[in-house]
Amino acid sequence: MPKRSSATSPSAPETLDALAARVRACTVCAPHLPHAPRPVLRVSPGARLLIVGQAPGRRVHETGIPWNDPSGDLLRQWLGVTRDVFYDETRIAIVPTGLCYPGTVKGSDLPPRPECAPLWHPPLRAAMPNIELTLLIGAWAQAYYLRERRGRTLTDTVRAWCDFAPAFLPLPHPSPRNRLWLKRNPWFDAEVIPMLRERVGHLLAAGDNGAARRGKHK
Repeated sequence: MPKRSSATSPSAPETLDALAARVRACTVCAPHLPHAPRPVLRVSPGARLLIVGQAPGRRVHETGIPWNDPSGDLLRQWLGVTRDVFYDETRIAIVPTGLCYPGTVKGSDLPPRPECAPLWHPPLRAAMPNIELTLLIGAWAQAYYLRERRGRTLTDTVRAWCDFAPAFLPLPHPSPRNRLWLKRNPWFDAEVIPMLRERVGHLLAAGDNGAARRGKHK
């Protein structure tokens, strides 16, 4: 019996690598962006933790490295992980709500492009079946994933974190601009950060998450 040719064989399911390549080549929002599209993401089929922020800033657009700034330093303190672990995409995936830098207006970053998350988040999540916890950082990530379940304000949503467990955990953005929010809401550091570190430590228990054992967040 003749061997079936590859041309007539059923097409194989798309791999995550192939999907990620399509994402990185996306130009859907190009007419609305201040620069050529540069989708930024880190994904792996084995990742157990997914970080969803809002959209890359200018520095991320230029370097292609997410959370490589003071906001990322504070986020890593919250998680209790080292930089090496944070950027180990086999364990931690990073997919912002909007994958490209949307530009700024009057010195503030514009919102993520609305076309992005509905187009790419569902297939990316489907290709990462081991995700157990998704961190929703900031109002845009919470709006997309929690929709009508979220609170009236970001503070309300973060304070009601138990309502979204164990799959999701809403967090404020760790931007230096939010220092006043952190000062006004000491319950976040006292209640949410220890729980977050415990969850992350459990998820990354197969390896060494470094700073998770270095003591309480300061």
